[in-house]
Amino acid sequence: MSGPLPDPFAGQPDWAPLPPRPVEIVPATGRVELRGRRVLVGLPGLGWRGDLRADERVVQGSRTYVPVIPEHEWYRAEADQVEVFAPLVPVERVWVETLGDRPAPTGPVREQGIQLVSLDGPTHRAPTPVFETDAVSGRRVVHVEDAVEHRDLRAVTESYSGADGDICVRVTPELEWYRWAWRGQPPTTMEIPVHLLWIE
Repeated sequence: MSGPLPDPFAGQPDWAPLPPRPVEIVPATGRVELRGRRVLVGLPGLGWRGDLRADERVVQGSRTYVPVIPEHEWYRAEADQVEVFAPLVPVERVWVETLGDRPAPTGPVREQGIQLVSLDGPTHRAPTPVFETDAVSGRRVVHVEDAVEHRDLRAVTESYSGADGDICVRVTPELEWYRWAWRGQPPTTMEIPVHLLWIE
């Protein structure tokens, strides 16, 4: 035999699933539906506030506003069909979370250390595998299995060793996460192996 042996795994996908589509932030002034969407509010150069949901635009006089509700209040209003207070924020101060395109498998390498951003608009970090993070409890996570993304989940534990020996995290749907806060009703949880979870 004169050359090296061929690699039988060449061209095969890695064992890890593809990352979920990243969250991209777009201005609410564009043509994007707002009802129930996650939004951020703020001013360039000042800062941004998240964990908010929006309702449809409201026009008063010549100004357009967006009713903005803290996320836990939005879930309570939807689940219990109650009215909640929603301050009106000028549309130019509201940005909407949308889903971008899934990165290519040979996408950019994640940079280590401090990553600087522009203060001209809000930014969102790329999805991070849970096994690369220090803490996950309470964070928004995405469960990716067979290229299907399950979103609107919250981690309720840190990583632990499951019954089958897998390293796992227990997660719950966000509605149950917030219901746990306003009713004290413990959530139903699912045990998910960490290699299938990403911090959103």
